[in-house]
Amino acid sequence: MGSAQTSLASAHTEKQHIDLIDEVVVQALKGTGLTIRDVDFVIDSGSDFLDGRSISNCGFLGAMGANHKEESRVEEDGLWALTYATNKIVAGPKSVALVIAYSKPSESNLDNFWNGMLEPFLQRPVGLSHQTAAALSAQRYVAAAGLRSEDLQVVSDVAWKRADANPGVDTEGERPSGETVASPLVASDYSRPVDGAVAIVLAVDTIAEKISPNPVWITGHGASMDTYFYTARSGDSMPAATHALKGALTMSGKSSAADYDIVEFSATSTAGELMVVEALGLAEQHKGIDLYRSEDKRINPSGGALPADPVMATGLVRFHEALIRLAGREGHEVGEAKSALVHGTGGFAMQNHCVVTMEVAR
Repeated sequence: MGSAQTSLASAHTEKQHIDLIDEVVVQALKGTGLTIRDVDFVIDSGSDFLDGRSISNCGFLGAMGANHKEESRVEEDGLWALTYATNKIVAGPKSVALVIAYSKPSESNLDNFWNGMLEPFLQRPVGLSHQTAAALSAQRYVAAAGLRSEDLQVVSDVAWKRADANPGVDTEGERPSGETVASPLVASDYSRPVDGAVAIVLAVDTIAEKISPNPVWITGHGASMDTYFYTARSGDSMPAATHALKGALTMSGKSSAADYDIVEFSATSTAGELMVVEALGLAEQHKGIDLYRSEDKRINPSGGALPADPVMATGLVRFHEALIRLAGREGHEVGEAKSALVHGTGGFAMQNHCVVTMEVAR
């Protein structure tokens, strides 16, 4: 029914978590005809580790409008919170949900955040990090695809070009350098951590049809988790993303991701983004780079996660970006686009994947 997102910036130094959350909650409800009193329950995504305190969501209940309401925390990307809320509405008797995801990585140590997910006896002591894991996968990917490390630059270039045109992303003076971080990846090959929040208002069909003459419908969702140990995973593909896609397609009745007009997806590196493109079936394995060389306009019209990765909110931001385009909000008109597929990822080195599909009837 509604959605809102703060500006995604490297650091919101003048705003606390509660300010970012309050901003999106107020804006998401505007124009829906609903007030916070109409919201039956709230689902939020965030991280106690990134927030720096246990059960941190309890400190934000007022800003979330969750006083005297059912509220649940999902310690994963916000796209999982969206599927949680969707299932609760479908199951009944709840009718209206508010889904919120937020993050302020500028106030945290992301290396410690990611490393804390590792098995503590064998993997953590060897110094494996989120960045080095992405680089190890990238090495295997570029070798299998017959690419050079410099070829990955086209993925970053397309992402930042589109983000520069996106008013919701603060890119001024923020383009990463070409300095090597972990071979073969350079700084611009990694997603940029940003502060931000996003909120989505969901409603059951009987309410939605009264409020909007042309609502956007969630038609399917699926999720899958790869094996916990990084070394046991496929080095040059994302099979869990394919499994998540199959679940969403089964519910939606579509046969492939190519049936959708817009595809917004998440990744933490350029090589990771290519693997997601291929896992979603938008390109043959090891041929995903062709979509970027041709600047395929279906994929990540917002710029995606590389220029702006709010960590716990990235997938829900992808949903918001697809939603405002399907709804034809000012500045985001996309003509005849009627459907979108959204992907989110979480866990160490993109272990977990979630896919949501949506359509508008016009």
